[in-house]
Amino acid sequence: MTTNADGIDIAVLRRGTEGLSTDDYATQISNRLSDYTVRLARTPREERQIITNARVVTGVSLDEKQVRSADQLEMFACIFSGVDHLPLKTLQEQGVIVTNASGIHAPGISEQVLANILIFARNVHEGWNRKQNHEWRHYQARELCGSTVTIIGLGSIGQEIAKRLHGFDVHTIGVRYTPEKGGPTDEVLGLDPDALHDALARTEYLVLACPLTDETKELISREELITLPPEAVVINVARGGIVDTDALIWALRDESIRGAAMDVTEPEPLPPDHPLWYLDNVFITPHMAGHTPKHWDRLAGILKHNVRTLDQGEYDSMRNVVLSKTDGVKQYVRDKTER
Repeated sequence: MTTNADGIDIAVLRRGTEGLSTDDYATQISNRLSDYTVRLARTPREERQIITNARVVTGVSLDEKQVRSADQLEMFACIFSGVDHLPLKTLQEQGVIVTNASGIHAPGISEQVLANILIFARNVHEGWNRKQNHEWRHYQARELCGSTVTIIGLGSIGQEIAKRLHGFDVHTIGVRYTPEKGGPTDEVLGLDPDALHDALARTEYLVLACPLTDETKELISREELITLPPEAVVINVARGGIVDTDALIWALRDESIRGAAMDVTEPEPLPPDHPLWYLDNVFITPHMAGHTPKHWDRLAGILKHNVRTLDQGEYDSMRNVVLSKTDGVKQYVRDKTER
């Protein structure tokens, strides 16, 4: 890996994610793009220097001042799926393409969703509790077969969840902002209230896999929880704000629904004295469903493809584009409810 501050093709910013160092990311990029100059910034000063000279920058974020100083910048590859924290308007004015990490977490998140569904289908948590108490005592279980699973959000994550459910003989309903796009579920419905409530009334397992937007904030509130059958389970691997937390606590305490598996919460992190910790019918994980040791490997693969196509001028062939040279922010706005 070169350390020349001038003529940098790809700059890797120092901040990592999910406890993963960007050293490995930079190495992966260098291995895939050995004919390009790759530089990893290890200090704030180095970041300021290489951002100014780089054609491609990849990392968590760039602020407005950094974007305006980056005269050579052609593409920013965000290592997150969400890009709301970026100065998109300034990036658009500068003609910078923005890509994200959408899809790299889909395998892990979909496996976690499947695990959560099976936990509640087979009451595995009850078995764990009895094991902890050294109790050899029978308990009742259910079957997933024949159930209806509704997935809100049919982006890369929602589609991977649906694909993994195909072998379990369940009926799947996909709910998305643009139902005309279809999807790998048995039904695809729109996000309007009537269509959503029609799906909820038939749902045993509700999976939330959509981003948090104005349209999806507290999408699942008291009305929606009442519409769900009493045997329903809510599984949230999206964002905590999609669920009205107070309404969820009420529904769980009142047994209006059977349970919930929450990888994300509102607030987050969840305070130690929060009521959700004390409910036996709630399974909580600390926003880690997407964690994967393949994070940098998959992201470097996307970056390699995009750098090659960028140099060939084949912008329509680029992957994970949320801000393009031709469509501006329209691409991002169009897909903002698909995670």
